[in-house]
Amino acid sequence: MATAPAPQASSDDSNVEQKKKKSRRRKTSHLKLVPETRELREQIRARCREVAARLDKSVPLTKDDMEQVARKLLEEIGHGESFLGWTMVMLSTAFWEDQVAHVPPERRLFLLPHCLKHAEGCPADYDEFGLDCKTCGACSIADFRTVAEEMGYRVLVAEGSPIVLKIIVSGYVDAIVGVACLNVLEKAIDKILLAGIPCMAVPLLSSDCRNTSVDEEWVMEMINNRSEEKGETTRSYLHLMRAAEGMFAEAELERLAPRLRKGPRLTQTDGLSAIDPIAATETIAYDFLAKGGKYSRPFITLAVYDALTGGQATEAGGTEHLAKPELDAVKRAAMSIETFHKASLVHDDIEDDDSFRYGEATMHRQFGIPTAINVGDYLIGLGYRLVSRETGDLGAETASEILDCLAQGHLKLAEGQGAELAWRDSKNLALEPLDALRIYALKTAPAFEAAFFTGARLAGSLDSYREPLKLFARNLGVAFQILNDLKDWEGDDNNKMEAGADTLQGRPTLLWALALDAHGEEQKAELHRLASDTETPAPERLARVRQLYERADVFEKAHRLVDKHQDRAEKIADEIQPDELRRLLYYLIDSVLERGTKPTAPTAIQEITDLTQAAS
Repeated sequence: MATAPAPQASSDDSNVEQKKKKSRRRKTSHLKLVPETRELREQIRARCREVAARLDKSVPLTKDDMEQVARKLLEEIGHGESFLGWTMVMLSTAFWEDQVAHVPPERRLFLLPHCLKHAEGCPADYDEFGLDCKTCGACSIADFRTVAEEMGYRVLVAEGSPIVLKIIVSGYVDAIVGVACLNVLEKAIDKILLAGIPCMAVPLLSSDCRNTSVDEEWVMEMINNRSEEKGETTRSYLHLMRAAEGMFAEAELERLAPRLRKGPRLTQTDGLSAIDPIAATETIAYDFLAKGGKYSRPFITLAVYDALTGGQATEAGGTEHLAKPELDAVKRAAMSIETFHKASLVHDDIEDDDSFRYGEATMHRQFGIPTAINVGDYLIGLGYRLVSRETGDLGAETASEILDCLAQGHLKLAEGQGAELAWRDSKNLALEPLDALRIYALKTAPAFEAAFFTGARLAGSLDSYREPLKLFARNLGVAFQILNDLKDWEGDDNNKMEAGADTLQGRPTLLWALALDAHGEEQKAELHRLASDTETPAPERLARVRQLYERADVFEKAHRLVDKHQDRAEKIADEIQPDELRRLLYYLIDSVLERGTKPTAPTAIQEITDLTQAAS
């Protein structure tokens, strides 16, 4: 693996070996103690700066890299692993310190936690950015916020882990500095570090969430960290992430895929009667394309293409590189992947009669089933047109092969969805775990596979990449879908809104199959009754299903299957060349298969919206 090595590392082989994953769900509470004295904290921080100065900063540190270096560092100064988490934060902060210093304060986001306020009698009210501390002054939040805002920072007093990436991808800030407890920093560390986003943090001195404290001088030092000198720049996926999302912003979407009917943009209250009938389908389709999501599939296409053509988009001038007109054909091909994905969402929502998508009513609930079906079909046609009209720039052979890849993906997706519908509508709720995994491989993997194949074919021949990328996409897609099943039992503020909805709606999930496989006939019969019972209130049924799932160790078994498919994906990544593509595959594994973070709360979603609107 081509990542920043530990100080003693000297070969690519040793770096690949260092990549081997530890238990992804191990207990870490014993690793997150804060050094008791200021003297000890100063000693470890100083040592982190010494070590960071010798690290290769051309590529981001991974969490595993940091852990290995931090363990060696603590061992050298005579301390055990109890300070490991704290030391990793200090090491990461030292790694990025010079690059953050070069980012102007007005392009930085400063995150502060609620728990720095005095829990008893805090007089501050909440405004659109969290706590309104300016009129208070009873705690250190006001001091930090005042200094930061006077320098030009955007400041958010809120839990940072669920919203940091969304804010920075929006394009208003280029670096993050923050204060948080080690629990929050642990949850945020993978995505932020792997994406190559400059960031610094000062950990709280405790994690009890009440009247906690922090090394205030360090926070002020971090806020005032500035330098005119530009040092070594770390490769970053941020430019590609912004490009993938930016393609669906109104102006760029219109430039790359001009609307033919020029209908007005929809508002929240618009119904069909408010739209010109001729322009209605196009208007609704374009509105849905721009509505939301992570845009991970077009990102994959852009990033694979970039990785196989030199990796220029991950360098310091990545934004300028991606703005070159000759890349418009590549962008349109990447957009086609998203149009197919969005079409499948529209049709899936109809087939499953889902109520919410992106925090709003689903399309068929807003405009009716016939209109939603038609809009989904329109999005499919738009996707094929985005590629077919680029034959002149891409070449007939390239365009033909990409279109064939997209068609294959569509066929597999339809087969997977058809298998799910056939199982659900047959009223035979027997399901083997292997059958559930086969459905997942057909339903989820093709979209990833199409994104990988399209990016690779745009860069050149697919011959040496076809099989490894196919297997990688399959394992990534299956693991992703299993995690999606697990998240269904946590609730999903953007889409499902209700924990356990898949069970009540009769979807063939792996969790269901694992429960049936583990239980005896009596419990199987009870599960069948619970799934089909329309008289008993849903919360009671779900509570009992959860009990049966837990008794069968279903959730733990599902996590182990995620581990298994993740291991397979990592083995493929270990062998792939060039280094830029290998790094990308590792990044996708850790970001797409993110675990352990609860869905963003509605208040946090609103904070994102308010912050980005205010910034614009």
